[in-house]
Amino acid sequence: MGYAIQAEGLAKRYGETRALDGVDLEVPQGRLLGVLGPNGAGKTTVVRILATLVRPDGGRAHVAGFDVVRQAHQVRTLIGLTGQYAAVDETLTGAENLVMIGRLLGLTRAEARRRAGRLLGRFALGEAGGRAAKTYSGGMRRRLDLAASLVGRPQVLFLDEPTTGLDPRSRTELWGVVRGLQDEGVTVLLTTQYLEEADQLANDIVVFDHGKVIASGTPDGLKAAAGGQVLEVRPIEAAHLDLVRRVVADVLDVTPEVSQGQVTAPVRDPAAVPAIVRRLDDLDVLAAELSLRRASLDEVFLALTGHRADVPDEAGEEQNAGAAA
Repeated sequence: MGYAIQAEGLAKRYGETRALDGVDLEVPQGRLLGVLGPNGAGKTTVVRILATLVRPDGGRAHVAGFDVVRQAHQVRTLIGLTGQYAAVDETLTGAENLVMIGRLLGLTRAEARRRAGRLLGRFALGEAGGRAAKTYSGGMRRRLDLAASLVGRPQVLFLDEPTTGLDPRSRTELWGVVRGLQDEGVTVLLTTQYLEEADQLANDIVVFDHGKVIASGTPDGLKAAAGGQVLEVRPIEAAHLDLVRRVVADVLDVTPEVSQGQVTAPVRDPAAVPAIVRRLDDLDVLAAELSLRRASLDEVFLALTGHRADVPDEAGEEQNAGAAA
């Protein structure tokens, strides 16, 4: 299996800020790579470089075998891009938006109309196709935006925070569309700060921080590396919460998280849990709840970056990238 995306040593500066500092990526054909990271970590910048919108200051990258700098035109004929905000013309109807893009891509009027009709049906927009896009809900506009990126039948699709601002139902609907693209063999690079989104969709994940890749692997592999299980202890008496925290910290040699009457900590060796139970029993501390569960991707993110994922908002990085473009 070949690689649809390859990048080596990508670097990009905006003034004194290093948006990318030697990024390496490899995405096999037909796979979905989830790119995670806090605000300003470089996720949008790497998408814009791979989509030929921004030139790197260093390193090199190939998409579908073509160099993103020297062969930018060939790359553009093979990719689709959906950004954080819908880029459709709201004064046109859904169908007119897709036909216009088809015509710009060189399709005949009849071909563009047929392609628009198929995509509108596929994205459950058939009945709304004759309405102006400004009358669409947020979820409908995002689906139309994604449909627009598929008019040219891309081999590689870049989705940069595609579900930003969507309600849970619209987000779930868009996930279904992305899964369908995966089934068709489209290679997808997805940036997101919704940890559940990456867990649901990604075959592989890379985590960005300060312009560098700090971790990579499958979702399950990253969870195992960050402490594959999590202990949760909730004492019956709230007054014992700090005592539980100290016992867990001492036995596991970690800094537990205390929230809403519960102590939570990563566990690398499940054999340590009985020792915690015995210590609490010796101290006459009774637990209302004590459970050992699999780590979430959010906890992996916390372990790798030192904080939880922020609310999606990369305005600063977008402004820098936009100025460079």
